[in-house]
Amino acid sequence: MVGGITRYIPLKKSMRIAVVMFLVILVGCVLYGSLASDKNNAYRVVRANDPRLQHEIDVLHKKVRDLEKGKKTYPDVRFLTYKDRKRILVSGGAGFVGSHLVDQLMLQGHEVSVVDNFFTGRKRNVEHWIGHENFELLHHDIVHPLYIEVDQIYHLASPASPPNYMYNPIKTLKTNTIGTINMLGLAKRVRGRLLLASTSEVYGDPEVHPQTEDYWGHVNPIGPRACYDEGKRVAETMCYAYQKQEHIEVRVARIFNTFGPRMHMNDGRVVSNFILQALQNESITVYGDGTQTRSFQYVSDLVNGLIKLMNSNYSFPINIGNPEEHTIMDFAQIIKNLVGGHSQIVKKTAMEDDPRRRRPDITRAKKYLNWQPEVPMMVGINRTIEYFRNELHRSRHSERNLHSPDET
Repeated sequence: MVGGITRYIPLKKSMRIAVVMFLVILVGCVLYGSLASDKNNAYRVVRANDPRLQHEIDVLHKKVRDLEKGKKTYPDVRFLTYKDRKRILVSGGAGFVGSHLVDQLMLQGHEVSVVDNFFTGRKRNVEHWIGHENFELLHHDIVHPLYIEVDQIYHLASPASPPNYMYNPIKTLKTNTIGTINMLGLAKRVRGRLLLASTSEVYGDPEVHPQTEDYWGHVNPIGPRACYDEGKRVAETMCYAYQKQEHIEVRVARIFNTFGPRMHMNDGRVVSNFILQALQNESITVYGDGTQTRSFQYVSDLVNGLIKLMNSNYSFPINIGNPEEHTIMDFAQIIKNLVGGHSQIVKKTAMEDDPRRRRPDITRAKKYLNWQPEVPMMVGINRTIEYFRNELHRSRHSERNLHSPDET
């Protein structure tokens, strides 16, 4: 104020432009809000007066809901930093055991690559992981070399049931010899650790009971099962040759009879045969007199044992199995009682070189891995029966029977 008169202070040109722009934006917002309101009101009126438009809108809304409902979701996996996260290859990872192993490794937060030629494996065993950023599926036969970057290799690739490995014995031998050489060569190149999924079949028809890892076995080298038995024995020899000469870290798991969801329906194993026959009210076939014994473990117990062995400091062979022993006849009766129905147990001619007794000594596993089976056999059998029952009821591919990893 100067002498009661307000002094005019002129604004700079830039400030005047800013004020004008602000006023223009303010007026525009008011007008747009008014127009949008009028437009929405008009839209509601048109929609109410035009049933065809309403129908089209409803159809589009339904499509949006269907798309949202069909959006693929994955089990919740743990996040690991780069120091703890490993790149893991599972050969045969689309198979029965391999797919359950993949589930656990994925849930732990690792990056998992599955390689499978799908001779006995199935894509739908791992389809719930396809598209996940930590998962990769490779259609490849390990008889041919594979060049990828990994930290650990779980070498499970091989037919594992008698009908499958006897169907093409030369291919079985190649997978367990040339395929194992290729996996060991990969481990050598990347300086990674390899776990070989060996088998209780290396003991053959054992003369020692129960079987300890120090027992050298009783195998017929020219029998019908030799392609698998001797193939795995050579694979073990290769592992320890590479360990000695190339300083590769190896782990060897001798796996005993295993069962659970995702078993192949017609793989010819005891559990799948008995359950499938009982569910369809067919005769339950027992080969031989039924007094031969087996020890059955649930698949989640085996997977836990494999992971513990891989991450242990113990490099000699370790039995992974359930020391609870049952005769085949007793097991057939257990399946028959659980499933119900009218199946009869019938005996057929014994199979050549079929082991008479099979039971693991798991002293090493308890001592060095702190591992032993935890799932009661009856619980595991009931889960497997339910899976097979659902599988038999499927009539369309869209009907899923995935067995979520959370159900193990």
